[in-house]
Amino acid sequence: MKVAVAGCCHGALDKLYETLELLQRRHGVRPDLLLCCGDFQAVRNEADLRCMAVPAKYRHMQSFYRYYSGEKKAPVLTVFIGGNHEASNHLQELPYGGWVAPNIYYLGYAGVVRFRGVRIGGISGIFKSHDYRKGHFECPPYNQQTIRSAYHVRNIEVFKLKQLKRPMDIFMSHDWPRSIYHYGNKKQLLKMKSFFRQEVESNTLGSPAASELLQHLKPSYWFSAHLHVKFAAFMQHQTNSKEELPKATKFLALDKCLPHRDFLQIIDVEHDPTAGDSLEYDAEWIAVLKATNSLINVTQSLWNMPENNGLHAKWDYSVTEEAIKEVLEELNHNLKIPCNFTLTAACYDPSKPQKNMEPVHTINPQTTEFCAQFGLTDINDRIQQVKEEGSVREYEEEEEEEEMDSTGSAEEPSEYNTDNSGLSSINPDEIMLDDEGGDEDLSTCSVDPSPDHPPEFSASFSDIRIMPDSMAVSSDDAMDSNNEELEKSGVCKQAEEKSLNERPLKRIGGNENGNTGIKKIKRRNQAIYAAEDEDKTE
Repeated sequence: MKVAVAGCCHGALDKLYETLELLQRRHGVRPDLLLCCGDFQAVRNEADLRCMAVPAKYRHMQSFYRYYSGEKKAPVLTVFIGGNHEASNHLQELPYGGWVAPNIYYLGYAGVVRFRGVRIGGISGIFKSHDYRKGHFECPPYNQQTIRSAYHVRNIEVFKLKQLKRPMDIFMSHDWPRSIYHYGNKKQLLKMKSFFRQEVESNTLGSPAASELLQHLKPSYWFSAHLHVKFAAFMQHQTNSKEELPKATKFLALDKCLPHRDFLQIIDVEHDPTAGDSLEYDAEWIAVLKATNSLINVTQSLWNMPENNGLHAKWDYSVTEEAIKEVLEELNHNLKIPCNFTLTAACYDPSKPQKNMEPVHTINPQTTEFCAQFGLTDINDRIQQVKEEGSVREYEEEEEEEEMDSTGSAEEPSEYNTDNSGLSSINPDEIMLDDEGGDEDLSTCSVDPSPDHPPEFSASFSDIRIMPDSMAVSSDDAMDSNNEELEKSGVCKQAEEKSLNERPLKRIGGNENGNTGIKKIKRRNQAIYAAEDEDKTE
């Protein structure tokens, strides 16, 4: 079957789907499946925009809300992972995955599904060592820290994926596996992106967690995005025994979704011709979720996964064939994922903008149903329980202080540190450009939903390539042929942004406080996103 793979979508769904339709009209190629490697931006309304970790000038509604409301429907089954520029409050509703719109499926923090017999896995977010060992504790309303930490990869998701034993066909991550650049045309990569050199030479570019998964899963294909450059590599894996057949992974990083950019790839993947056209659960993955359910943590405490070091009674959570069989029996051997998409938030109405809409912590019925079916912990429900219990404990402590004639006034209970003086207003992971140059033309980094300004797809279609049978590295396959000029690095000023108020969790609520700041950012991140203002639609 034909699989289309896209890099950072940045909410430009109309452009993406219209490009696929143009591909079919011109070349008779119709993909059976579309995979997106993060920065999907499933933004439903103004509250979702405020939960995206990007400067205010990049918070555009784009076109996803039309698919969420049902006004439009994705013409091809779309499966995506999260990146580091997402409506985190929306994706957080579906920690185990689920439908964000009809025919558009999110894989969750980590997930594995099947389509026509092809096994597809993925992990959302990017790696940051300071949050890696924490639990998933974040929830809206976010503060300056949690709006970013919400999309950071956690060790429990990597641990779950490492329990898998069965072969993986396709795997997706947003950031690259560390060291993968040594298996492709590194010289050409550094020629195009010279600011990668220091990190490449020190072997610090990319995610060590993703590299660990690459070594364990050994998928046939691995797709990534994040760095906004096309790069191909071929990695031959070492075998653990003489009996084990050699395995290799074809790696491909995709460029961002913009006109004149090589952001889309088509590959042919062997599939089961007898399988149906429905997206299906993966029985082994479900069994692993059940086996690791007791490890779920929703606190900020740093913790290590079980390992064979004499400190844990159990460290192997891989599942037996009997456990997989039990999952199949629970489902009556019907692995089809139910089409149970449900609206959980008001949809954006261009005629009635609501700039002051507040994000709320929502329990999604899809997650409730999934957890009830397989006996799993609803992470968002657990977060609410922990917060409510914490509020009760603090209230009781305050009552005791009052009984002791305490003269101090009680503070509003909060899980978060309310002192913002130590919080940076600029994050190296954010899109951050030099604001001194005046107003930028953002027409090339987004798709205006207005029908009065349709994108010129004919100009950009020549950049779509059909993946050859072999991903042998060459200057053409390893990199996008388009030349990019890098902006000079320097001090970037961040426009004044509104940050979400910190206060005890409620199902509905939240305020805003203003906050400003100036700080230097990493040259690599600045240069990556500088292209947002360089590309012009002709």
